[in-house]
Amino acid sequence: MVRPIAGEGTAEQTWAAWPAMAQWPVLALDVTEPPLIVAPHPDDEILGLAGLMAMLDAAELVAVTDGEASHPRSTVHTQPELAGIRRAETAEALRRLGLGDAPVTRLGQPDGKIDEEALAAALTERLAPGRWCLATWREDGHPDHEAVGRAAARACEATGAVLLEYPIWAWHWATPGDPRVPWDRAHRIELSPAAQAAKAAAVAAFPSQIAPLGPEPGDAAILPPHVLARFARPFEVVLR
Repeated sequence: MVRPIAGEGTAEQTWAAWPAMAQWPVLALDVTEPPLIVAPHPDDEILGLAGLMAMLDAAELVAVTDGEASHPRSTVHTQPELAGIRRAETAEALRRLGLGDAPVTRLGQPDGKIDEEALAAALTERLAPGRWCLATWREDGHPDHEAVGRAAARACEATGAVLLEYPIWAWHWATPGDPRVPWDRAHRIELSPAAQAAKAAAVAAFPSQIAPLGPEPGDAAILPPHVLARFARPFEVVLR
């Protein structure tokens, strides 16, 4: 269900004080091939999984959109310009993770209008039994995130791949113990200090999202500090 993403949401201090987070099982990193990482927009995969990607030192990325609609009222950049900027930011982020040579498939689907059927077919072609597929959670609250999660779930069901969903905007609208979130499926990915540092560097590779494009309201940062704080933890979370 699409949920309004407004205000400052649940503060990271509130999440950090929730004892249940420390009790979630640790995800065993027992993969034998690079996982397939599915990103609705450039930066989603970095916010949710950069630490995991750094520790595995291997990944294949499917970039569903180029994120051209991040600033629909920008006075600085057109949507085609933003698409080019965000593609370049993804490439730089991967380089900072040590994954500059990782294969990236850009589907070029329209930001805000993802074709689930086409996406599910594209993912099915790349998956096999037992392979990890990491996609945004099917109920994350953003329509593109949810479409990607549903398409990935269909592809995994068809191929026998292992689906791991990563929440992004749920950390904003949900609260500790929120019954709308399947916390019983939550697993922690414990990040090494090196992975934490690599993730921080990769997040910083997205100035178009973490800093204002210009002085007008339509050019405000999409990921201000209170949002980024949720992704600076020494662990990441997936729903298995």
